[in-house]
Amino acid sequence: MVEWYSTEAIAGKEITKHLGVVSGSTIRARNIGRDIVAGLRTIVGGEVPEYTEMMAHARNQAIERMLQKGAEMDADAIVGVRFSTAMIMQGTAEVMAFGTAVKYR
Repeated sequence: MVEWYSTEAIAGKEITKHLGVVSGSTIRARNIGRDIVAGLRTIVGGEVPEYTEMMAHARNQAIERMLQKGAEMDADAIVGVRFSTAMIMQGTAEVMAFGTAVKYR
């Protein structure tokens, strides 16, 4: 199983080989039901849990796809993991996870 770290080094391990950059992404679209409820929440302010949940699922899916690519490269871990989000078109967002696949001992 490939592990992931936001750090550049892994405590107690020596990185022996950099295999290359790996990434995973997903694009999510809002839906009308969530938009109506979220719109009502914006009137009173505060967190919009419908979107928080949607983005958490998107982040997890991006991580899983990144880990799968790392496994295909026979990586032990992915270091320097970062996240990026971008609006693709009105109502859609891409969530990307990326880092460097490595071998360690």
